[in-house]
Amino acid sequence: MNFIIKQNILMEQLNNAIKGVSNKNLIPILNCIKFELTKDGLYLLSTDNEMAIRTFLPKEKIEEIISLGEVVVSGRYIYEIVKKLPNEVITIEEVAGSKLFITTTNTEFNLNCNNANDFPNLELETKENPIVITEADFKAMVNQTSFASSLQESRPILTGINFLIRNSSIECTATDSYRLSKRKIDLKSTEEENNLIIPNRTLVELTKLLVEDENEMEMHIFTNKVIFRFDNIEFLTRLISGTFPDTEKLIPESFELELKVSYRDIFGAIDRASLLSSGDDKNTLLFELKNDVIKISSNIPEIGMVEEKIKVVDKKGDDLTISFSSKFMTDALRAINSEFVVLKFNGDIKPIIIVDPNNTLLTELIVPIRTY
Repeated sequence: MNFIIKQNILMEQLNNAIKGVSNKNLIPILNCIKFELTKDGLYLLSTDNEMAIRTFLPKEKIEEIISLGEVVVSGRYIYEIVKKLPNEVITIEEVAGSKLFITTTNTEFNLNCNNANDFPNLELETKENPIVITEADFKAMVNQTSFASSLQESRPILTGINFLIRNSSIECTATDSYRLSKRKIDLKSTEEENNLIIPNRTLVELTKLLVEDENEMEMHIFTNKVIFRFDNIEFLTRLISGTFPDTEKLIPESFELELKVSYRDIFGAIDRASLLSSGDDKNTLLFELKNDVIKISSNIPEIGMVEEKIKVVDKKGDDLTISFSSKFMTDALRAINSEFVVLKFNGDIKPIIIVDPNNTLLTELIVPIRTY
């Protein structure tokens, strides 16, 4: 393999491919990036066995292709080398003895290569009728739900996001059993019906490759994996086997109390009230509603006390006192992009529902904390 390419063009591809490399993997070949130079262009491949990325650079963007071939080299080293090279043309050449030479006008590196036959077969096949969604919608959907998934590997089902595909829509749900986030996206058209769980970690990595525009991406769903295709990138993620909890009945249809408040006011009040933290990740806040004023307070004897008051824009129901995690509430509020937010309650021990009054496709839920 021998070709000449501009540093910035190759770096753009490496920025994508490196996301599939895990330096913590004990299998050396999984810490590598595979270069495949064909008559059509250059493919870069990486995988950690849970996810895989293949990027493609058409031959028109390569300065010169001298000979075809494939090599496998350390992902971390090739990434750092190219990143620190000057923005000029680079010659990349495989030489006898399993060495890869990377040279510019004044610089020369050589890297040891691995056996290309040891690199895993990524099996990036496609289906005739994939699900099509815009990159912007998909990225928003993951960003608005992923924070609610569990970090506890003891319950692997909850470390993923549930994708329920039916009736020409995708409904995404994430929960750690203390909070829940649900976002729905309407699709143009699909006859596909599926219920799958995708690891949150791989979805977050996928969103880093997406741009927030109306470019379309394809979802190719198989028994144990999903392949996403967009731009010149293919992204594979394994699925989590098992059954996601039925969350349909967790969100009631009626409420004893509904409050409409300024988003800026309530977010700022909770954010400031959580400053006096005792180191507890949940940092419990007391929420007291009297007439049309909300008092949010925190009292930690060894640190101090804080009290915030905000006015209610609209109220339907009776006064209430309830406690909740400041972290869970601020995480839920960050998923909402609106001037106002609506909080719904059914007493002081039932879940709190947080919604955007202008977007019925997004629902947040947090479980209150008993303080007595």
